[in-house]
Amino acid sequence: MTYALLDSGGGRKLERVGPYRLDRQAAQAHWKPRLTGREWSDVDAMHVRGETGGGHWEQRRRVAESWEIELAGVRLKLKLTPFGHLGLFAEHASHWPWLRERCTTAPGEPPLEVLHLFAYTGGPSLACAQGGARVTHVDAARGIVDWARENAALNPLPGPQIRWIAEDCTAFLRREQRRGKRYDALILDPPSFGRGSKSEVFKIESDLGPLLDLCVELLGPSPRFVLLSCHTPGFTPLVLENLLGERLERDSFAIESAETTLAEERSGRRLPSGSYTRWSRVTTL
Repeated sequence: MTYALLDSGGGRKLERVGPYRLDRQAAQAHWKPRLTGREWSDVDAMHVRGETGGGHWEQRRRVAESWEIELAGVRLKLKLTPFGHLGLFAEHASHWPWLRERCTTAPGEPPLEVLHLFAYTGGPSLACAQGGARVTHVDAARGIVDWARENAALNPLPGPQIRWIAEDCTAFLRREQRRGKRYDALILDPPSFGRGSKSEVFKIESDLGPLLDLCVELLGPSPRFVLLSCHTPGFTPLVLENLLGERLERDSFAIESAETTLAEERSGRRLPSGSYTRWSRVTTL
C-alpha cells in the first residue's frame, strides 16, 4: 500500500498512508470537505494540536509503532510523531523521478556529487542515490538522520553512496567552503524556523539569502541541477525563482516553478502546501 489524499477542508486533510486512515492539520485547506462526516470519522488516528505547539494523536484503532510504504520508487519507514509528522512529505514525491533521472550519468562518467540540505528522512537523497549519485545528506537533528539511514537500509542501492551528516546546515557549508569542496547539484527544503545541533537559529526571512550564497559558492562551474522548496507562506514560486535567479545564470537552465500540491484521490482537487523552483542545466549537443 502507498499514499493517497482522500479529502481536505476545514483546515484538515484525510489521508490513506499505507494501511492507515489519518486525519491531521492542513493549514491551507480553507474550503469545505467533500466527503461525509462518517467517512472522516472512520479513521485510525487523528492528530490534535497542543495549545503551545506539538500535540498528540488520538488513536481510534491501534496504529503500529512504525510501518513501511513505497512511494515513487522509494521505500520509507513511517511513524506517528507528536508534531503530526509521519516521516514523509508526500507532496515532494513528484520530484523523486525527476531527481533520479538527472542523477543518471552516461557509462564512463563519474557519479554526480549532490548536496542535500535540511534533508529530513531522506526521500530525495535516496532517489538521487538510486540514480547513481553520491549524496551528502545534512540535517541538524541526529535522530532524523538516523531515521534516514534506516530508510536507506530498506532500499537496494548501488553502493555506500550517501554521506550522513548531523549538523547545522550553515556551519556545515562554511566547513565545506574552507575545504574547497564542490558539488554538482543542490537540493534544499529550508524550514520557516529551525534550530541547529548547537542551538543555532535559522529564520527563513533573514537567513535563506546568505545560505544560498554559501551554497552557490560550493557548486562547480557547471551545476547539473538545483531544487529549492519550502512551506513558508509568502515564499511563492516566483520568490524562490528570483532568489536563485540573482545567484545563477538563468540562461543556462531550464526552469520550472510552481506551487507544491497534492491531488485528492476522487475529485482531483489540489491541496497546496508550499512552493518550489527546480533548475536543470540545458545541455547542447
